[in-house]
Amino acid sequence: MRLVLVLGDQLSRDVAALKAADRTRDVVVMSEVMGEGTSVPHHPQKIALILTAMRKFATGLQADGWQVAYSRLDDPDNSQTLSGELLRRAVETGAMSVLATRPGEWRVIGDLEALPLPVTILPDDRFLCPEAEFAAWAEGRKALRMEFFYRDMRRKTGLMMEGERPAGGQWNFDHDNRKPAKADLLRSRPLRFAPDAVTEEVLALVEARFAHFGKARPFHWATDRAGALAALDDFVTNRLARFGDEQDAILQGEAFLSHAVISPYLNLGLLGPMEVCRAAEAAWRGGRVPINAAEGFIRQVIGWREFVRGIWALQGPDYTSRNVLGHSRALPALYWGQPTRMACMAAAVAQTRDLAYAHHIQRLMVTGNFALLAGVDPAHVHEWYLSVYIDAFEWVEAPNTVGMSQFADGGVVGSKPYVSSGAYIDRMSDHCGTCHYQVKDKVGDRACPFNLLYWDFLMRHRPRFEGNPRMAQMYRTWDRMEAGHKARVLDEAAGLLRRLDAGDGP
Repeated sequence: MRLVLVLGDQLSRDVAALKAADRTRDVVVMSEVMGEGTSVPHHPQKIALILTAMRKFATGLQADGWQVAYSRLDDPDNSQTLSGELLRRAVETGAMSVLATRPGEWRVIGDLEALPLPVTILPDDRFLCPEAEFAAWAEGRKALRMEFFYRDMRRKTGLMMEGERPAGGQWNFDHDNRKPAKADLLRSRPLRFAPDAVTEEVLALVEARFAHFGKARPFHWATDRAGALAALDDFVTNRLARFGDEQDAILQGEAFLSHAVISPYLNLGLLGPMEVCRAAEAAWRGGRVPINAAEGFIRQVIGWREFVRGIWALQGPDYTSRNVLGHSRALPALYWGQPTRMACMAAAVAQTRDLAYAHHIQRLMVTGNFALLAGVDPAHVHEWYLSVYIDAFEWVEAPNTVGMSQFADGGVVGSKPYVSSGAYIDRMSDHCGTCHYQVKDKVGDRACPFNLLYWDFLMRHRPRFEGNPRMAQMYRTWDRMEAGHKARVLDEAAGLLRRLDAGDGP
């Protein structure tokens, strides 16, 4: 007899440990423990989604004849740590070993490897690119770039391919994507799922046990595979056609625009990457969505999602401590809801608090951009993103934050830091028109903080970045500015950062 561990983000019937287990002899262990809920201050909706989905998944396994040892958070015998629950179940059942699927967090992997029991950790083959295959692809390359990886994944999966050539004659259609969005009362919203009795029970438990940043209610997420499939179908039917056009847009009062909002279900295992991509491809082949929308969505799944998971596995446990830019500022209080007069930051943080969700441009070019420009310690930024977003798990969150957002890995993920002045946010959103600050002001009391901090960042790190071909033009622009203006920009940026350190956010 073995203990078969199933974690809260491994809720797939075809997860490796279950496929290798003996239903007649082995015992499945699933545990709700405070240690996992408080490793960082996870958003209440994230905790509620995971616990509810775990309970329903365990019930389904039991109905299929599995023996499941399930620990609820409020069970009196719960040791409240994953290791403790595995040891408790081993004593109860007489099991002599543990069978597990490789977790997506180095801390949990370490906990399993430290158990005083034999532990077999199987590769998580729900991903399309095994870790060894990604390592082989990466070996010998001067730079790891998603675009080339993505092309290989298209060839491997056959998605949107015409023989050996990409459908439509090109690998991506970004030139047709990324337009500003306009208010549209007819735009479809994602499906909302009313909490059932199981969900309500978990929500009450979470509200009682976790005083973390974020609101537990209203809670409208799907909590089982049937709901996740319905959410996928709703996206493909009603929003995929506009996904490409609006994927980089930000619109006040429109948290979701035409995004899929299925990443929580993918990352918990309620959906699989190939099934969501095949659904998008079928919609394109059926003439229901344009090629730029289907390709853009598929690229996010088999390109970016698989790429960052490969980066996480390849870089190892110390990746989250990378800090090549030497940033050390504490995370400003506005990230936890302190009032700010910056309309874009206020909206992104409020939406995160209320929904545990913000789309990738809000994360990258608003909250991430501000943290990078301000010189916030990337470890603090990493912990915040891991804490507050419902789809955040270390394997996907860390490369997106440490690498893409904060450039703390020195260019492993991206060839340049994703920084911008307020002009980008003005172009892609409608926030600037209602902001206290003036996006066109470069200096003065109403100057957009992004404008001041942008140039301050570039000057702080000039030795590192001025030779970057993608950034050289910005340095040439700076050098053409009048000396007095440059001095004023840097002086006002220094003042802004001093106020930030004093807790007086912009």
